[in-house]
Amino acid sequence: MKIMELVFMAMRTVLANPLRTILTMLGVIIGVGSVVTLVALGNGTSDQIAKQYENLGTNLLVVTANGNGRATQLDYSELMRFEQFPEFKTVAPTMSKPNSNIKYDRTQSTYSLIGTNDRYLEITKSKIAKGRFLSEADLEFRTNVVILGSEVSKKFFGLLDPVGEDVNIDGIVFTVIGLLEPKGSNITGTSVDSAVIVPLETARRQFKLGSIRTTYIEAPTKDDIYKAQTTMTQYLTYKFKSADNFTLTNQDELLTAKTAATDTLTNQLVAVACISLLVGGIGIMNIMLVTVSERTREIGIRKSIGAKRRNILFQFLVEATVISGMGGLIGLLLGIGFSIAWPHLYPAQTTKISLDISIYAFLFSAFVGVVFGLYPANKASKLRPIDALRFD
Repeated sequence: MKIMELVFMAMRTVLANPLRTILTMLGVIIGVGSVVTLVALGNGTSDQIAKQYENLGTNLLVVTANGNGRATQLDYSELMRFEQFPEFKTVAPTMSKPNSNIKYDRTQSTYSLIGTNDRYLEITKSKIAKGRFLSEADLEFRTNVVILGSEVSKKFFGLLDPVGEDVNIDGIVFTVIGLLEPKGSNITGTSVDSAVIVPLETARRQFKLGSIRTTYIEAPTKDDIYKAQTTMTQYLTYKFKSADNFTLTNQDELLTAKTAATDTLTNQLVAVACISLLVGGIGIMNIMLVTVSERTREIGIRKSIGAKRRNILFQFLVEATVISGMGGLIGLLLGIGFSIAWPHLYPAQTTKISLDISIYAFLFSAFVGVVFGLYPANKASKLRPIDALRFD
């Protein structure tokens, strides 16, 4: 008997009991659908993490001074000298003041204030929407100028141009010279959209912020960032006398670690989802054993008119494979559908369907049908015609 004839015969048998067939396929449907959806979510999350790191730059090194006092103070002029080394492209020291009180006209709110230099715009991959950013003159003369994030500007000025307006920051008047384009949060959860940026020395003098706590360093390439990390480690260890007094965060290492963690979690969830496929296979074996019992007389008649053992074996094996394959196909379509619909239901999350994993999941579902259908098919093929015909 040709394989296509066996497939059509199996399809007729399967469709003759649609409810039983659907219940049998349920484990396979859930298994394949879960694998496709979970992998799509995992891939989407990994891409989202990578994009967030790209927003801040993967060639970025963040230096944080731990503790208080002169022993852990970073010097601005010393930090800027590192730009003379080839492994250092840009250096942007910062000091911050959270919950700064901002007033304009009758509107009042609190935002994070950042004191930095003119390199901060480039190093955070931000862009100016209107006006300009800080200049060397602003830093040198400690001018009372401020750049507003998009959320801050919207809060106080709506859609109007804030450039040239005066705002009150903790009782001190600053002139708005620039507006940043919306950028969103980076991987650390911080965002320039809700920040107000002033010259470093102005922030130190006007708000008594003390010393530089955080410095952003950009290297020309990914390879250079590790050289820069080594150089900064040596410098800070010598300056602070202890490696416990500072923290160096390598964005490339963080990206690798985050991606690895996401991949591990996705693989674990996929492994759990695969259990549904095995449970579905057990269900297929169970229903095929029942089918063999129900069709014992049919098997006896077929054998008595010349059907060989392999014909019976292939008939029931193809039937089990068709059940699992149909379940896999339905699960595949449902998984793709959920993956496409998920970002619409939860806009904060993205998905990315993996064609390879989807195909492997479907093929594995068919393989499950072969494995778990083998025993019932073998049992049916071994029935003796005389015993099968006597079966009631």
